[in-house]
Amino acid sequence: MDCPLSPQRPVIAVDAMGGDFGPSVVVPGALRSARETGAALLLTGDETALRRELARLPVKGLDVDVVHAPETVSMGEKPSDILRRKKDTPIQVACRLVAEGKAHGVVSPGHSGASVACGMFILGRVAGVERPALATLMPTEKAPVLFADVGANVDCRPHHLFQFGLMADTYAKSILNRPSPTIGLLSIGEEEGKGNSQVKEAYDIFKMAGHLNFIGNVEGRDLFSGNLDIIVCDGFVGNVVLKLSEGLSNSLTRILRRELLTTSLAARLGTFLARGAFRRFARFVDYAEYGGALLLGLRGIVIVAHGRSNAKAIANAVSMAAAFVSARTNERLVASISANEDLIRYGKTAK
Repeated sequence: MDCPLSPQRPVIAVDAMGGDFGPSVVVPGALRSARETGAALLLTGDETALRRELARLPVKGLDVDVVHAPETVSMGEKPSDILRRKKDTPIQVACRLVAEGKAHGVVSPGHSGASVACGMFILGRVAGVERPALATLMPTEKAPVLFADVGANVDCRPHHLFQFGLMADTYAKSILNRPSPTIGLLSIGEEEGKGNSQVKEAYDIFKMAGHLNFIGNVEGRDLFSGNLDIIVCDGFVGNVVLKLSEGLSNSLTRILRRELLTTSLAARLGTFLARGAFRRFARFVDYAEYGGALLLGLRGIVIVAHGRSNAKAIANAVSMAAAFVSARTNERLVASISANEDLIRYGKTAK
Protein backbone atom coordinates (compact mmCIF):
# COMPACT_ATOMS: atom_id res chain seq x y z
CA MET A 1 0.00 0.00 0.00
CA ASP A 2 1.40 3.33 -1.04
CA CYS A 3 -1.23 5.52 0.66
CA PRO A 4 -1.36 6.77 4.26
CA LEU A 5 -3.80 5.03 6.60
CA SER A 6 -6.83 7.29 6.74
CA PRO A 7 -10.55 6.77 7.51
CA GLN A 8 -11.30 8.42 4.18
CA ARG A 9 -9.77 5.39 2.47
CA PRO A 10 -10.37 2.27 4.53
CA VAL A 11 -7.81 -0.54 4.37
CA ILE A 12 -9.31 -3.94 5.15
CA ALA A 13 -7.28 -7.09 5.81
CA VAL A 14 -9.16 -10.16 4.58
CA ASP A 15 -8.52 -13.74 5.69
CA ALA A 16 -8.73 -15.01 2.14
CA MET A 17 -8.22 -18.70 2.96
CA GLY A 18 -11.13 -18.99 5.40
CA GLY A 19 -14.61 -20.39 5.01
CA ASP A 20 -15.90 -23.46 3.24
CA PHE A 21 -14.84 -22.24 -0.21
CA GLY A 22 -11.57 -20.38 0.40
CA PRO A 23 -10.00 -17.99 -2.14
CA SER A 24 -12.33 -18.96 -5.00
CA VAL A 25 -15.16 -17.18 -3.18
CA VAL A 26 -13.43 -14.84 -0.72
CA VAL A 27 -11.23 -13.06 -3.27
CA PRO A 28 -14.01 -12.24 -5.79
CA GLY A 29 -16.27 -11.08 -2.96
CA ALA A 30 -13.61 -8.81 -1.48
CA LEU A 31 -12.82 -7.34 -4.91
CA ARG A 32 -16.50 -6.63 -5.48
CA SER A 33 -16.63 -4.59 -2.29
CA ALA A 34 -13.38 -2.77 -3.09
CA ARG A 35 -14.81 -1.78 -6.46
CA GLU A 36 -18.01 -0.46 -4.84
CA THR A 37 -16.51 1.26 -1.78
CA GLY A 38 -13.02 2.29 -2.88
CA ALA A 39 -11.49 0.38 0.04
CA ALA A 40 -7.95 -0.99 -0.24
CA LEU A 41 -7.43 -4.71 0.44
CA LEU A 42 -4.71 -6.77 2.07
CA LEU A 43 -5.41 -10.43 1.34
CA THR A 44 -3.77 -12.80 3.84
CA GLY A 45 -3.09 -16.43 3.05
CA ASP A 46 -0.99 -18.64 0.83
CA GLU A 47 0.62 -16.19 -1.61
CA THR A 48 0.78 -18.61 -4.53
CA ALA A 49 -2.89 -19.53 -4.26
CA LEU A 50 -4.01 -15.93 -3.83
CA ARG A 51 -1.98 -14.55 -6.73
CA ARG A 52 -3.31 -17.36 -8.92
CA GLU A 53 -6.84 -16.35 -7.99
CA LEU A 54 -6.13 -12.66 -8.62
CA ALA A 55 -4.65 -13.46 -12.03
CA ARG A 56 -8.01 -14.69 -13.30
CA LEU A 57 -10.00 -11.70 -12.02
CA PRO A 58 -10.25 -8.05 -13.14
CA VAL A 59 -8.24 -5.96 -10.66
CA LYS A 60 -7.46 -2.87 -12.73
CA GLY A 61 -7.98 0.29 -10.71
CA LEU A 62 -8.14 -1.57 -7.38
CA ASP A 63 -5.59 -1.28 -4.56
CA VAL A 64 -4.99 -4.91 -3.66
CA ASP A 65 -1.97 -6.63 -2.15
CA VAL A 66 -1.17 -10.07 -0.79
CA VAL A 67 0.45 -10.80 2.58
CA HIS A 68 1.82 -14.32 2.86
CA ALA A 69 0.36 -16.38 5.73
CA PRO A 70 1.23 -20.03 5.11
CA GLU A 71 -0.17 -21.81 8.18
CA THR A 72 -3.61 -23.39 8.11
CA VAL A 73 -6.34 -23.75 10.71
CA SER A 74 -8.77 -26.65 11.09
CA MET A 75 -12.21 -26.16 12.60
CA GLY A 76 -11.44 -28.67 15.36
CA GLU A 77 -8.54 -26.66 16.79
CA LYS A 78 -8.97 -24.68 19.99
CA PRO A 79 -8.75 -20.90 19.59
CA SER A 80 -6.21 -20.71 22.43
CA ASP A 81 -3.94 -23.20 20.66
CA ILE A 82 -4.18 -21.29 17.39
CA LEU A 83 -3.32 -18.06 19.18
CA ARG A 84 -0.28 -19.49 20.96
CA ARG A 85 1.18 -21.94 18.49
CA LYS A 86 0.30 -20.72 15.01
CA LYS A 87 1.63 -17.22 14.46
CA ASP A 88 1.36 -17.22 10.67
CA THR A 89 -2.25 -18.19 10.08
CA PRO A 90 -4.24 -15.79 7.86
CA ILE A 91 -6.36 -14.54 10.78
CA GLN A 92 -3.34 -13.89 13.01
CA VAL A 93 -1.49 -12.07 10.24
CA ALA A 94 -4.60 -10.02 9.40
CA CYS A 95 -5.02 -8.93 13.02
CA ARG A 96 -1.34 -8.02 13.30
CA LEU A 97 -1.69 -5.79 10.23
CA VAL A 98 -4.32 -3.82 12.14
CA ALA A 99 -2.27 -3.78 15.36
CA GLU A 100 0.73 -2.47 13.40
CA GLY A 101 -1.32 0.33 11.81
CA LYS A 102 -1.25 -1.13 8.31
CA ALA A 103 -4.98 -1.82 8.11
CA HIS A 104 -8.13 -0.59 9.82
CA GLY A 105 -10.00 -3.85 10.17
CA VAL A 106 -10.26 -7.57 9.54
CA VAL A 107 -12.85 -9.72 7.77
CA SER A 108 -12.69 -13.48 8.23
CA PRO A 109 -15.08 -16.28 7.22
CA GLY A 110 -12.80 -18.81 8.89
CA HIS A 111 -12.64 -20.28 12.40
CA SER A 112 -14.98 -17.97 14.34
CA GLY A 113 -13.45 -18.77 17.74
CA ALA A 114 -9.97 -17.99 16.42
CA SER A 115 -11.22 -14.73 14.88
CA VAL A 116 -12.67 -13.61 18.20
CA ALA A 117 -9.60 -14.72 20.19
CA CYS A 118 -7.11 -13.09 17.82
CA GLY A 119 -9.13 -9.91 17.72
CA MET A 120 -9.31 -9.66 21.49
CA PHE A 121 -5.70 -10.55 22.30
CA ILE A 122 -3.84 -9.06 19.33
CA LEU A 123 -5.84 -5.86 18.87
CA GLY A 124 -6.96 -5.38 22.46
CA ARG A 125 -9.99 -3.53 23.79
CA VAL A 126 -10.76 0.14 23.49
CA ALA A 127 -10.48 2.15 26.71
CA GLY A 128 -13.22 1.31 29.19
CA VAL A 129 -14.59 -1.79 27.44
CA GLU A 130 -14.37 -4.89 29.63
CA ARG A 131 -16.00 -7.37 27.26
CA PRO A 132 -16.18 -6.91 23.49
CA ALA A 133 -19.57 -7.96 22.11
CA LEU A 134 -20.28 -9.91 18.95
CA ALA A 135 -23.14 -8.10 17.24
CA THR A 136 -25.06 -9.23 14.19
CA LEU A 137 -28.02 -8.06 12.15
CA MET A 138 -31.03 -10.37 12.02
CA PRO A 139 -34.01 -10.14 9.64
CA THR A 140 -37.40 -9.07 11.01
CA GLU A 141 -40.82 -8.24 9.58
CA LYS A 142 -39.53 -4.69 9.10
CA ALA A 143 -35.92 -3.45 9.26
CA PRO A 144 -33.14 -5.75 10.55
CA VAL A 145 -32.57 -5.79 14.31
CA LEU A 146 -29.08 -5.53 15.84
CA PHE A 147 -28.50 -8.40 18.26
CA ALA A 148 -25.65 -8.39 20.84
CA ASP A 149 -23.99 -10.42 22.22
CA VAL A 150 -24.27 -13.55 20.04
CA GLY A 151 -21.37 -15.57 21.35
CA ALA A 152 -18.27 -13.69 22.46
CA ASN A 153 -19.10 -13.83 26.20
CA VAL A 154 -20.99 -16.75 27.72
CA ASP A 155 -20.65 -15.49 31.31
CA CYS A 156 -21.55 -11.84 31.88
CA ARG A 157 -22.24 -9.43 34.69
CA PRO A 158 -25.06 -6.86 34.49
CA HIS A 159 -22.77 -3.93 33.62
CA HIS A 160 -21.39 -5.94 30.70
CA LEU A 161 -24.89 -6.07 29.22
CA PHE A 162 -25.12 -2.30 29.66
CA GLN A 163 -21.84 -1.87 27.78
CA PHE A 164 -23.17 -4.10 24.99
CA GLY A 165 -26.16 -1.78 24.74
CA LEU A 166 -23.98 1.32 24.61
CA MET A 167 -21.82 -0.11 21.84
CA ALA A 168 -24.82 -1.36 19.86
CA ASP A 169 -26.45 2.07 20.23
CA THR A 170 -23.36 3.70 18.68
CA TYR A 171 -23.34 1.14 15.85
CA ALA A 172 -27.03 1.70 15.08
CA LYS A 173 -26.64 5.48 15.01
CA SER A 174 -23.50 5.67 12.88
CA ILE A 175 -23.91 2.69 10.52
CA LEU A 176 -27.66 1.98 10.38
CA ASN A 177 -28.64 5.67 10.42
CA ARG A 178 -31.13 5.23 13.24
CA PRO A 179 -30.93 8.49 15.25
CA SER A 180 -32.62 7.18 18.40
CA PRO A 181 -32.49 3.39 18.32
CA THR A 182 -34.80 1.50 20.65
CA ILE A 183 -33.07 -0.98 22.96
CA GLY A 184 -34.71 -4.04 24.50
CA LEU A 185 -33.27 -6.40 27.12
CA LEU A 186 -34.06 -10.05 26.35
CA SER A 187 -35.88 -11.67 29.25
CA ILE A 188 -38.68 -14.13 30.13
CA GLY A 189 -41.29 -11.41 30.53
CA GLU A 190 -41.90 -7.80 29.57
CA GLU A 191 -42.62 -6.56 33.08
CA GLU A 192 -39.95 -4.87 35.16
CA GLY A 193 -38.61 -7.37 37.67
CA LYS A 194 -38.85 -10.37 35.33
CA GLY A 195 -35.73 -12.40 34.58
CA ASN A 196 -32.72 -13.71 36.45
CA SER A 197 -30.58 -11.53 38.72
CA GLN A 198 -28.28 -10.58 35.82
CA VAL A 199 -31.16 -9.23 33.73
CA LYS A 200 -32.86 -7.49 36.67
CA GLU A 201 -29.71 -5.60 37.62
CA ALA A 202 -28.93 -4.74 34.00
CA TYR A 203 -32.47 -3.40 33.67
CA ASP A 204 -31.84 -0.97 36.54
CA ILE A 205 -28.65 0.35 34.91
CA PHE A 206 -30.32 0.83 31.53
CA LYS A 207 -33.24 2.59 33.21
CA MET A 208 -30.87 5.14 34.78
CA ALA A 209 -29.30 5.95 31.40
CA GLY A 210 -31.81 8.55 30.32
CA HIS A 211 -30.01 9.31 27.07
CA LEU A 212 -30.67 5.78 25.75
CA ASN A 213 -34.00 4.88 24.19
CA PHE A 214 -34.45 1.89 26.48
CA ILE A 215 -37.91 0.34 26.18
CA GLY A 216 -37.46 -2.34 28.85
CA ASN A 217 -37.64 -6.11 28.68
CA VAL A 218 -38.58 -7.97 25.52
CA GLU A 219 -39.47 -11.63 25.09
CA GLY A 220 -38.32 -14.14 22.51
CA ARG A 221 -41.54 -13.71 20.53
CA ASP A 222 -40.62 -10.04 19.97
CA LEU A 223 -37.35 -10.75 18.17
CA PHE A 224 -38.69 -10.76 14.64
CA SER A 225 -41.51 -8.22 14.93
CA GLY A 226 -39.30 -5.36 13.79
CA ASN A 227 -40.61 -3.10 16.54
CA LEU A 228 -37.20 -2.35 18.03
CA ASP A 229 -33.68 -1.68 16.80
CA ILE A 230 -31.40 -3.42 19.32
CA ILE A 231 -31.72 -6.54 21.47
CA VAL A 232 -29.23 -7.10 24.30
CA CYS A 233 -28.42 -10.36 26.08
CA ASP A 234 -25.39 -12.37 27.16
CA GLY A 235 -23.46 -14.41 24.61
CA PHE A 236 -24.74 -17.79 25.82
CA VAL A 237 -28.37 -16.87 25.27
CA GLY A 238 -27.57 -14.90 22.13
CA ASN A 239 -25.72 -17.75 20.45
CA VAL A 240 -28.54 -20.19 21.21
CA VAL A 241 -31.07 -17.75 19.71
CA LEU A 242 -28.88 -17.15 16.65
CA LYS A 243 -28.39 -20.86 15.92
CA LEU A 244 -32.06 -21.61 16.62
CA SER A 245 -33.14 -18.86 14.22
CA GLU A 246 -30.79 -20.08 11.51
CA GLY A 247 -31.94 -23.68 11.92
CA LEU A 248 -35.61 -22.71 11.91
CA SER A 249 -35.16 -20.64 8.76
CA ASN A 250 -33.44 -23.53 6.98
CA SER A 251 -36.09 -26.02 8.10
CA LEU A 252 -38.98 -23.80 7.03
CA THR A 253 -37.40 -23.33 3.62
CA ARG A 254 -36.98 -27.09 3.17
CA ILE A 255 -40.51 -27.83 4.39
CA LEU A 256 -41.99 -25.21 2.10
CA ARG A 257 -40.07 -26.55 -0.89
CA ARG A 258 -41.08 -30.15 -0.11
CA GLU A 259 -44.75 -29.27 0.29
CA LEU A 260 -44.85 -27.30 -2.93
CA LEU A 261 -43.24 -30.10 -4.93
CA THR A 262 -45.49 -32.89 -3.63
CA THR A 263 -48.91 -31.24 -3.88
CA SER A 264 -51.47 -31.04 -6.69
CA LEU A 265 -51.02 -29.53 -10.13
CA ALA A 266 -53.13 -26.55 -9.11
CA ALA A 267 -50.86 -25.93 -6.11
CA ARG A 268 -47.81 -26.13 -8.34
CA LEU A 269 -49.38 -23.59 -10.67
CA GLY A 270 -49.94 -21.32 -7.69
CA THR A 271 -46.31 -21.80 -6.74
CA PHE A 272 -45.23 -20.75 -10.22
CA LEU A 273 -47.35 -17.61 -10.02
CA ALA A 274 -45.98 -16.80 -6.56
CA ARG A 275 -42.34 -17.37 -7.48
CA GLY A 276 -41.51 -13.68 -7.00
CA ALA A 277 -42.74 -13.81 -3.41
CA PHE A 278 -40.70 -16.94 -2.77
CA ARG A 279 -37.57 -15.26 -4.12
CA ARG A 280 -38.17 -12.32 -1.80
CA PHE A 281 -38.62 -14.71 1.13
CA ALA A 282 -35.35 -16.46 0.29
CA ARG A 283 -33.57 -13.10 0.24
CA PHE A 284 -35.21 -12.11 3.53
CA VAL A 285 -33.72 -15.11 5.39
CA ASP A 286 -30.38 -15.15 3.52
CA TYR A 287 -27.44 -14.50 5.89
CA ALA A 288 -25.46 -13.23 2.89
CA GLU A 289 -27.54 -10.03 2.97
CA TYR A 290 -26.04 -9.10 6.36
CA GLY A 291 -22.34 -9.84 5.80
CA GLY A 292 -21.22 -11.04 9.21
CA ALA A 293 -21.04 -10.39 12.94
CA LEU A 294 -19.01 -7.41 14.16
CA LEU A 295 -16.87 -7.67 17.29
CA LEU A 296 -17.60 -4.34 19.00
CA GLY A 297 -15.18 -2.81 21.48
CA LEU A 298 -11.77 -3.55 19.95
CA ARG A 299 -9.00 -1.19 18.85
CA GLY A 300 -9.77 -2.06 15.27
CA ILE A 301 -12.55 -3.85 13.44
CA VAL A 302 -13.10 -7.60 13.30
CA ILE A 303 -16.00 -8.98 11.29
CA VAL A 304 -16.68 -12.70 11.58
CA ALA A 305 -18.43 -13.88 8.43
CA HIS A 306 -20.37 -17.13 8.12
CA GLY A 307 -18.29 -20.18 7.25
CA ARG A 308 -20.58 -20.87 4.29
CA SER A 309 -20.26 -17.31 3.01
CA ASN A 310 -20.64 -16.84 -0.72
CA ALA A 311 -19.07 -13.96 -2.65
CA LYS A 312 -22.05 -11.72 -1.89
CA ALA A 313 -21.69 -12.28 1.86
CA ILE A 314 -17.97 -11.53 1.73
CA ALA A 315 -18.60 -8.35 -0.26
CA ASN A 316 -21.19 -7.20 2.29
CA ALA A 317 -18.85 -7.99 5.19
CA VAL A 318 -15.98 -5.99 3.67
CA SER A 319 -18.35 -3.13 2.86
CA MET A 320 -19.59 -3.17 6.46
CA ALA A 321 -16.01 -2.91 7.71
CA ALA A 322 -15.30 -0.02 5.34
CA ALA A 323 -18.45 1.81 6.48
CA PHE A 324 -17.46 1.35 10.12
CA VAL A 325 -14.09 2.97 9.39
CA SER A 326 -15.46 5.82 7.32
CA ALA A 327 -18.07 6.73 9.95
CA ARG A 328 -15.36 6.79 12.66
CA THR A 329 -17.62 4.52 14.69
CA ASN A 330 -14.87 3.40 17.04
CA GLU A 331 -14.19 7.01 18.07
CA ARG A 332 -17.89 7.47 18.82
CA LEU A 333 -17.94 4.21 20.75
CA VAL A 334 -15.03 5.30 22.94
CA ALA A 335 -16.79 8.60 23.64
CA SER A 336 -20.00 6.79 24.61
CA ILE A 337 -18.21 4.44 27.02
CA SER A 338 -16.33 7.35 28.57
CA ALA A 339 -19.51 9.39 29.03
CA ASN A 340 -21.13 6.52 30.94
CA GLU A 341 -18.29 5.64 33.30
CA ASP A 342 -20.37 6.46 36.39
CA LEU A 343 -23.16 4.06 35.41
CA ILE A 344 -20.67 1.33 34.53
CA ARG A 345 -18.95 1.86 37.88
CA TYR A 346 -22.33 1.67 39.63
CA GLY A 347 -23.07 -1.60 37.83
CA LYS A 348 -19.81 -3.12 39.04
CA THR A 349 -20.63 -2.41 42.68
CA ALA A 350 -24.39 -3.11 42.62
CA LYS A 351 -25.59 -6.12 44.55
